[in-house]
Amino acid sequence: MKVSFSDYAWGAGLATDLVNTSPLVWKSAGEMLTGPDDLTAFLDEHGLPGATPTDTDLRQVHRLRDDLRTVLEAGTEDETAAGANALIARGTTAPVLERDSEHRWQWYLTTPTGAPLTTQLAVATGTGLLGTLRTLGHARFRPCASPTCDGVFVDTSRAGRRRYCMPELCGNRVNVARHRARRQTGTGSAARHR
Repeated sequence: MKVSFSDYAWGAGLATDLVNTSPLVWKSAGEMLTGPDDLTAFLDEHGLPGATPTDTDLRQVHRLRDDLRTVLEAGTEDETAAGANALIARGTTAPVLERDSEHRWQWYLTTPTGAPLTTQLAVATGTGLLGTLRTLGHARFRPCASPTCDGVFVDTSRAGRRRYCMPELCGNRVNVARHRARRQTGTGSAARHR
């Protein structure tokens, strides 16, 4: 696998999404990666097709997910950098400078041919986390703002105002709860139009 330093948003998004498959995030949903087929679907969704994970790969990915959460929750920039560097050190060779598809020079990290799936994921996510830390800062590593979620995420958006680990889920649930609360108290638009 070859990971570009420039594409840190992809690696940070991969880290966020992987961490948030844990049963610690949405306790009512439980484990999101229950078997190799779930892991295969996750990898396909994130542009890593072709892998045929085993039960051993799944257990290793669960451990990697815990390590990633520790990095995302690190209290300081130095702790975040150390954790992300440790992820990369699991299986990368020295950085290489190569031309990309548009003939621009780019820095890449590569994993050895045949490296285990978790090694590839560790390098991809570690690179994304370091790129985010360097480019956007430690303030972009956040807990989810939803009171019913224990997720964490890396905000790589341009504006940097993201509040939820899964905006389409956590954000919508918060908005629905607020809407229902307004309707119950009679302050919502439905109450004004009566």
